[in-house]
Amino acid sequence: MIALRPARPDDYEFTKAIYYETMRGIIEQLFGWDREREDRKFAAQFKLEQVRIITVDGRDVGWIQTWPMDDSLYLGQLYVVPALQRRGIGTEILTRLIAEARAQGKAMTLSVVKINPARKLYEAHGFRITHDDEYKYHMRLD
Repeated sequence: MIALRPARPDDYEFTKAIYYETMRGIIEQLFGWDREREDRKFAAQFKLEQVRIITVDGRDVGWIQTWPMDDSLYLGQLYVVPALQRRGIGTEILTRLIAEARAQGKAMTLSVVKINPARKLYEAHGFRITHDDEYKYHMRLD
């Protein structure tokens, strides 16, 4: 049973640990690893009221961070613990978020690092690249 629950302050270390576990290789490849820099960046981007924890059978296995934009629901973060990736959890959560955006009459938008294999998941759900910058593709699903 896959579910979402609101994040609590004590979820901060859990979310940061999953972020580092899943993104460290990409960060190292692009920028080099600097733990202090990454701790500062993570703290700046983490907004408790925007975060929900992904649970499977009551066990915390990942997290998302979303916020409303003018005409879209923006997906800022979607992480599942690596040991449970490729089991449909991310797909299920993304499907729910798309439905949530549609229920609000909004598109869904996100950005993904160009070398992140998660891009395939987004494209499989119909997201298209609207533009890019040096490091990321910016995507939209109308």
